[in-house]
Amino acid sequence: MYFRAVDQYASDVGFSVRTEEQSSAIELLGGITELAGSSTSDTDILFAYLTSQELVTRVDNRVDLRAIWSKPGMDVDPFFAYDPEGTIEDLVNHWERKVTIIYDSGTGLIDLKVLAFDPKDAFAITEVILDECTQMINDLSNVAQEDSIRFTRDELANAVERLKSARQELTRFRNRTQIVDPTIDTQNQMGVLVSLQSRLADALVDLDFTREGNPNDPRILEKEQIVEVINNRIAAERRKLGLGAEDNTGEAFANLVGEYEGLVVDREFAETAYVASLAAHDAALAEVRKQSRYLAAHVKPTMAQKAEFPERIKILSLLLMFAFFVWAILCLVYYSVRDRS
Repeated sequence: MYFRAVDQYASDVGFSVRTEEQSSAIELLGGITELAGSSTSDTDILFAYLTSQELVTRVDNRVDLRAIWSKPGMDVDPFFAYDPEGTIEDLVNHWERKVTIIYDSGTGLIDLKVLAFDPKDAFAITEVILDECTQMINDLSNVAQEDSIRFTRDELANAVERLKSARQELTRFRNRTQIVDPTIDTQNQMGVLVSLQSRLADALVDLDFTREGNPNDPRILEKEQIVEVINNRIAAERRKLGLGAEDNTGEAFANLVGEYEGLVVDREFAETAYVASLAAHDAALAEVRKQSRYLAAHVKPTMAQKAEFPERIKILSLLLMFAFFVWAILCLVYYSVRDRS
């Protein structure tokens, strides 16, 4: 411990995962929303990440852990130096010896102590660990945000396509029939029909008045022809509206109005669905914007000025205590066997 073990320097860092929520004015006035708090589940994920092979590999690629932890050489310090020929599994095992993790699940705080044979190396490893953990939390936050808005974005895209389809169907109907709004044309046709019926009533009254005055009046034939013409026109207008006989070759306005109203209902439903989907998507975006997950370091990486490891007195004391207990047990066993014999 005093002649072979090389001095090691420690660098400390402490951090936690924080979630900040910016509430609306109403929530702030009511005092019902907490502005900031720790996310225990995220901290658990981070704690598992600190002991993972992925993090060890990332840190090794950036600062070369194998070279840092094998500086003294196995021939000089076979107890605490790393064998550079070891596998990634060996490096992960050595990581657990050089990196001490203290996790308080109650407060969500994580404290790390990193050992190296040079204080600058320990500081560099600590900085890289903090940077990689920050990147992991950022990626986790991005994935959570993407999951939050993926459903509403897909619903909005479907609503847009439905609205486009409904409007295209309505446009095709207008191009086919050359009618912008059949309901307006139907109202005009009904106005014409009402006017013809009024004129027919006037013509019939005039015809009856003429017949009663003079049955042989030559104007009766003319008035009868007028009544017949008006009746024919009324029948033609009723056929246009779909109210007359079915021998017309044209498409009845009643059918056109029914088709048009169906297309309008589809368009209005698509517009309502689009507005609802857009509102839901905007609400999801606002919820994502007001929630921010980040890694907060309450202890920045430190630079050691003196070597505090290995703890020679502590290790030797434990070894002596262990040896004493072994010696005591062996003595008890020996005297027990001797007394029995």
